[in-house]
Amino acid sequence: MAYDEGLSVRVEELLAELGLPDLVGKKMFSGIGYLISGNMACGVHRDRLIVRIGPENYQGALDQADVVPFDITGRPMKGWVMVLADGYESDQALRQWVEAGVAFAQSLPPK
Repeated sequence: MAYDEGLSVRVEELLAELGLPDLVGKKMFSGIGYLISGNMACGVHRDRLIVRIGPENYQGALDQADVVPFDITGRPMKGWVMVLADGYESDQALRQWVEAGVAFAQSLPPK
């Protein structure tokens, strides 16, 4: 299954609003990832939103409805989550997730 291009357009529009000069979209894990200064912030895999939120926010994110571990290989990545469609359906919810991923990526040193 290809990734949800409609979702990727929504994410790209939000990222454009943030005016991030060091933003790059890159095809990865059968989807697309958005990197800031070389650090992954968020992405789209199939119909799921991927968000890198960091280890300190991981359990809190998983406690929310419509959020599951980021696991496409059989080994979940701690600090990364996948948000199911109902969890990003509203523009406000999508914005919160994308901004959380951006904030974490910006907290890391550039690669």
